[in-house]
Amino acid sequence: MQALYALEAYAQTDFPDKDGLRKRGLQVLTEKFNKASELFNISMLYLAQISQYAETDARLRSSKYLPSEADMNVNTKLAGNTYLWQLLENDTFKERVSEDKLEGKIEAERVKKMYQSLAGQEAYVTYLEAEGREPASEKKIMQYIWKHEMLQNEDFQEYMTDTFDGWEDDKDMTIMLVENFFKNPKQINFLQFISAEKNEYARSLLTTVIEKEEVLMELIEPKLKNWDAERVAAIDLILLKMGITEFLFFPTIPTKVTINEYIEVAKQYSTLQSGQFVNGVLDNTLKELTQANKIRKIERSKN
Repeated sequence: MQALYALEAYAQTDFPDKDGLRKRGLQVLTEKFNKASELFNISMLYLAQISQYAETDARLRSSKYLPSEADMNVNTKLAGNTYLWQLLENDTFKERVSEDKLEGKIEAERVKKMYQSLAGQEAYVTYLEAEGREPASEKKIMQYIWKHEMLQNEDFQEYMTDTFDGWEDDKDMTIMLVENFFKNPKQINFLQFISAEKNEYARSLLTTVIEKEEVLMELIEPKLKNWDAERVAAIDLILLKMGITEFLFFPTIPTKVTINEYIEVAKQYSTLQSGQFVNGVLDNTLKELTQANKIRKIERSKN
């Protein structure tokens, strides 16, 4: 969606042909994927360094001129968290951090501040008091850091917005990717943050929307009734094109999945009325295409 949205301005200023639009669209899509990958890896590195700071904090406190008993007995359990080490020992993560020089993009003072905030939280104290390393507990504290000390931290969110282009646009994707890590940390490939299948789907959807522009608009415009196509929110129009493209040219995607997906995207990224608007147009278009026997769906293989 974002790649197609970016193409709107490009098309209006440079007036390219479809081949030019397709090439530019694929370039924008690649740039979007690379940016989302960077944001995901930066987020994971912050998560790791906040957790590792437990050892730094212990070392600094014990090296005081007159350390207290508490200073000499700081609990460093978090620094040995099993989820943390599954991340740190992931060869693809290490390679990505090294290749992209991500260490240089991390603010040490920010890491310290966020760890100190964590150290005062009841959830952290409870984690430290529990004996052993139960997988559920290890996962829970890392998720707590991610959700409460990063996602819900207004200062950190403002920093991410100001420092990394596209954070507001790609934050939802980053959240999804981090959640995928917690589901199966050993299987995450940080060098290829989306599967080859999903990458191919995105590229195919983009190019098909561009190539079938006239067909799509012929289906959409009659459904707008009193709305001029030029007055419809640009994002809504893009979502309609994408949805109808999936109806007609992506036989393995169920129509119900398509409609539900684009309703949610419209609610999140467009106007207050967009969800209902997109739902109505897609539903009416699907009925028309079904009656004309133009919907050809096949069941996905379960293997």
